[in-house]
Amino acid sequence: MPEYPDIQLYLHALRSRLLGQRLREVRIVGPNVLRTVTPRPDAFKEQTVVDLERLGKRIVIGFENELFLILHLMIAGRLQWRPVSDRVPGKPATAWMDFDAGRLILTEASRRKRAGMWLLRGRDSLQAIDPGGLEVVGSDTREFAEAVRRQNRILKRALTDPTILSGIGNAYSDEILHRAQLSPFRRTQALSSDEMTRLHRSAVDVLVEWERRLRDEHGATWPGKITAFREGMAVHGRHGQACPVCRAPVQRVVHGESEFNYCPRCQTEGKILADRSLSRLLRDNWPRTLEELEERGRST
Repeated sequence: MPEYPDIQLYLHALRSRLLGQRLREVRIVGPNVLRTVTPRPDAFKEQTVVDLERLGKRIVIGFENELFLILHLMIAGRLQWRPVSDRVPGKPATAWMDFDAGRLILTEASRRKRAGMWLLRGRDSLQAIDPGGLEVVGSDTREFAEAVRRQNRILKRALTDPTILSGIGNAYSDEILHRAQLSPFRRTQALSSDEMTRLHRSAVDVLVEWERRLRDEHGATWPGKITAFREGMAVHGRHGQACPVCRAPVQRVVHGESEFNYCPRCQTEGKILADRSLSRLLRDNWPRTLEELEERGRST
């Protein structure tokens, strides 16, 4: 799912292409993509884009007359920018918007259609779809600590809960926790003041650094490849590879359709966190520590 750095990258690309542009046509072809009834898409025709902003993991395109078009890409949704003269998009396009400068296309390469579009009138209406999480970049440690400690959650869940923190998902929470040298399973209310300060600093640094890296990588070109797995990440998507800090093999925990990654030496004092599927399979043979894991590797 696109997260803060990815959404910021999209917004950077959209501002240079859409600000001051009139919307000529809106086409919605996906059966479930439009999540609102009023105003109708025709209300947006010939309206000028006056602002672009982020609302959590949502992209907000602001038009004159306080009209807002909001896109939530969810897991598999992506945006394409094409000339209006191109042929009408086919699958996996679910909606597109024609401007004089080009065509913005919403695609979703998944059979489970989760990406959505909201058409709203009035800035107050944005509050209804705002999860309300704290904006990490620009926050201070006190605000961050209050938000994180509001409920006694494990850190992995707290970082990715949009009602607690805004814009962070599975990928960058892995990177933040690794940078902070904290276990994904630590409880939020058990963190010391020093640990909370370290977590806050790591969260801000990771998000800002990756936004800058992605902008430098793409420059003025359209961001054609938005992915949760990027070269240069420390642990996310690197199961079995060497941690860039200590060289221990990165481990993972699988829950349903998702997994998260961590370094046992940097984050869990050498403890291997239980992975439900593998621990049920291996039972007593499941390695509990990094030393057991390394010994098993030497004996095979």
